Amino acid sequence: MPSTLNLPQAARRSLVDSAIDLIRTQIETGRWKVGARIPKEAELAEMLQVGRNTVREAVRVLSHAKVLEVRQGDGTYVRLNVDPAEVMRRVAHASLRDHFELRALLETEAARRAAARRNDGDVARLEALLEARGERPQDGDLAGFIERDIAFHVAVAQCGDNAALAELYRYFALSLHGSTSTALSDGALPEPDLAAHRRVVDAIRQRDESGAADAARAIVGPILDALGRIETAPGS
Repeated sequence: MPSTLNLPQAARRSLVDSAIDLIRTQIETGRWKVGARIPKEAELAEMLQVGRNTVREAVRVLSHAKVLEVRQGDGTYVRLNVDPAEVMRRVAHASLRDHFELRALLETEAARRAAARRNDGDVARLEALLEARGERPQDGDLAGFIERDIAFHVAVAQCGDNAALAELYRYFALSLHGSTSTALSDGALPEPDLAAHRRVVDAIRQRDESGAADAARAIVGPILDALGRIETAPGS
């Protein structure tokens, strides 16, 4: 069992959230290792300087996230040394540039794998989604256009026959939806045209892996360039 130690007092922003953060820190830093039993509820309450109800709720949340495992009559044990929900929260709060850099990596690899593993049905689906996407409207339903664009790129990822890659890409694409919509509405970010997307589909159809990767990278490149100019502009 981990030795008793004094932890920083939980902040008042939210006692439960602060207790969760402090417990998570002990796990992420390796002070409490996977398989170890954490201090008992009363001891944790004293260490964190919060009430036992707060500790109980923090443990419940981390148990639900599969980070902790409560064994009735035995104690609470560390199950994972990383909280998947917290990782996704941190990723979601990263900068727009960080998101698009990661999107570029995912789209490049997704297109490469799609070219290697696609079937005829995949190509037909991409063609239909690309036609539905069309060009960016000069005015009108920008939100609908972004949704159609996301549907196309998610389909490219799904063609690669890698469920993890497809779901990861889908998460990032949807998490960017709001910020992308705002940036496009303000004219701050360029939207690659239909021809740029057509080159991705053509390369996938031809099973040209490097060509598909290059075409996918070319789609995100102008957006990253624009974000770089925004970040280095005076007063930004």
